[in-house]
Amino acid sequence: MFYYISGKLAHLENGIAVVDAGGVGYKLTISGTTYDAMPPNRSVKEPPNVSLYTHMAVREDGVELYGFATETELASFKLLITVSGVGPKAAMSILSLLTPEKFALAVCTEDKKTIAKANGIGPKTAARIILELKDKLMKEHSGEDLSSIVSSPSGASAVGSASVRGKLSEATDALIVLGYSKAEALNVLKDLNTDGMELEELIRAALKKLMKY
Repeated sequence: MFYYISGKLAHLENGIAVVDAGGVGYKLTISGTTYDAMPPNRSVKEPPNVSLYTHMAVREDGVELYGFATETELASFKLLITVSGVGPKAAMSILSLLTPEKFALAVCTEDKKTIAKANGIGPKTAARIILELKDKLMKEHSGEDLSSIVSSPSGASAVGSASVRGKLSEATDALIVLGYSKAEALNVLKDLNTDGMELEELIRAALKKLMKY
């Protein structure tokens, strides 16, 4: 019914945003990722303008609006709720822990442990999410796209510089030659802080972690 809602950010708290659009206050359930993306100026006197992409869930006990800072996060949410046993609440929990890019990486590298860290998501649900969504997400993200997501443990930058992407690609290829799968290589590289590391150092660090698994 609603694709997005634009207006004044009348109220913001963890999990909730109220957008005043045309004199109507729309209460939207938001993820931690969207909360972090909201404008820093939250003055009551001069509330900032925002636009949130929406999904409306109709249940027996009422209607709930979900808001997302980006279309990518909305798309991730819609994918998640197609998984058997994953409802809107569980999907928002995952997207509060992981950005859409890091979620895609976790699924494509079969990183069940990372997904299971979300509140209310157990190992079995995480495994089911990977099973049902991996092929869909792999079609959307090429190997280069996935490598560009791997930057630092904080994931502050979704896309690294060309030199970083090249180094990660070479490290991935080297690990594959050494007998590891591409999924294993990408999974271990995403947890390494690559700042200032030469290719040889990166490969040694990755091998050290892989040998512990």
